[in-house]
Amino acid sequence: MTLALVVLGGALGVAVRAVFVLPWGQGTHPLVLPAITLLINVTGSFLLGVVAGRLDHHRPRLRAFLGTGVLGGFTTYSAFAVQTVQVFGAAPVVGLLLAACSVLGGVAAAAWGLVLGRRATGRRAAVVE
Repeated sequence: MTLALVVLGGALGVAVRAVFVLPWGQGTHPLVLPAITLLINVTGSFLLGVVAGRLDHHRPRLRAFLGTGVLGGFTTYSAFAVQTVQVFGAAPVVGLLLAACSVLGGVAAAAWGLVLGRRATGRRAAVVE
């Protein structure tokens, strides 16, 4: 049952990501898709933090559906990796900034989401316990 929920959630997450990415196909500035991927990944990291903080160990199937499924499908490490290498090849400084913003922004967003998710349940909001 949990696997089916993850698969369904993943399909939903991929569909939502496609809504944001597909309109910006070929013919756009070479930094548009990497910027969209950055925003998707940072937003997904924040939302995953909220889900993990809010649900904690409660409702494991809902957490699997939303976290692993929907947000796992919505975010994309592979597109981030390929786009970063492509940007780095054309503009190394911009490529390094893209990588740093993606990784650091994702970690910061996840931490912030975790704090907010825990606060919503009345539990202690600290990220590290």
